[in-house]
Amino acid sequence: MTKTEQFSKLLREMEECGEDEQKQKIEEMKELINEMNTDDFRHVFTKEQFNKFEKMIEEKKISLENAALLLKHVGYCKKLKNIWIDGLKESLLNKRLELIIIAEDEKKKDEKNENLLIDLCECYISLSRGFPPELLSICVPHLLKKALMKGKNEEIQKEVEIVLLALSNIDHYGVNQALYLDEIKEIIQHHQEHHNLTQLAYQSAWLFLSYRLFFNDKSFKEVVANELHFVREAKRELVELTRQVDWMKKEENRGKKEEKELYIFFGWFSSIGNFLINCDLWNEEFAGLICSITRLLRVAKDNYRDIRRWFISILKTAAQKGAAKVDDLLKGGAVEAVLEEILQPAIDGMTEEDCFIFFLNISERLNEKEEDEKEEEERKAAKMEIFEKLEKEGYEDAIFSFHEKLPKAVFHPSFMFVPKNLSDYLMHL
Repeated sequence: MTKTEQFSKLLREMEECGEDEQKQKIEEMKELINEMNTDDFRHVFTKEQFNKFEKMIEEKKISLENAALLLKHVGYCKKLKNIWIDGLKESLLNKRLELIIIAEDEKKKDEKNENLLIDLCECYISLSRGFPPELLSICVPHLLKKALMKGKNEEIQKEVEIVLLALSNIDHYGVNQALYLDEIKEIIQHHQEHHNLTQLAYQSAWLFLSYRLFFNDKSFKEVVANELHFVREAKRELVELTRQVDWMKKEENRGKKEEKELYIFFGWFSSIGNFLINCDLWNEEFAGLICSITRLLRVAKDNYRDIRRWFISILKTAAQKGAAKVDDLLKGGAVEAVLEEILQPAIDGMTEEDCFIFFLNISERLNEKEEDEKEEEERKAAKMEIFEKLEKEGYEDAIFSFHEKLPKAVFHPSFMFVPKNLSDYLMHL
């Protein structure tokens, strides 16, 4: 049988089982979900399938506790496999979860089933999207309360990992700062001192926090940049992850371990990108972060093309007017890394465009004179250093070749001003 058929068979059998036997079936289903590829996952977890879950709950063929046990794992795997599914949001189960969560939250303290409420919040937040403010105001505090567990044993670490991964599904929706800031600060700072979180849990906490940069003021950005030391932490985590990955392993030979490692990498990519776009606070750690990114570009060059694409995109973002200085890009080796990428024989169109925009961004910044005398001297020195790098054999031709390869309308405001002699524009900084 296919995995879709196996899952459907187990679900039918669950309807005839008692509570304990259902739990055994759920463990089998969880193992099956772990083995599913993207196509299997999308075929199984459709609107129709979630409607079946809702009907089973309605007809009391599965308890809420057991349904939550299974759905939590579906949400965890959906995030870890990086799969986009709309099934729950469009289903009857989504509305039922919302109603149950609200009703349970409104109960008196001595009547409330706190563990069930948290489990249902995890299911809802990890599987749905477009959350109403009322549901966020209930779910976020309850989930953070669980994430504040500080034990180091494996069971607690796994529970915290699941709940923080669920919270990282709340991307660019507004969440009132009072609902989360003190708690997420405590979670991150406690880990920085005691190392109680898994790598995935820590990355998820930062991802949840970095999404909030889009909405918040300078004082919030000060917390992220200078109190919680985002740049330092991102650099350290990337270095540690780099040591753990087998960079020689080809895609077809990778398993669940590599799937998890890659998800953690991509979570850091998103957090770093959010920070670079939305936070303009510089600190001395930037050059080190850029350096760790350029090292990764080199070790990933043969078997991890997706990682290379993401990191080129991050360097393009870092070259925009923002927290990172051009001097940080130079010290971190970003210019050489992008130039090396240009010379790759099999560079894809999107990466090629990102490389081009990287140089457009740098060119713009280096042609903006600084009012501060010291910064103006640094700008001139950086211009000279980049000019010397670009003069190396092969680089001028490689950059000039962009003029023929790229589409006429690159998404960049400066592109309309690029002269026919592109090498003049890029080389005469």
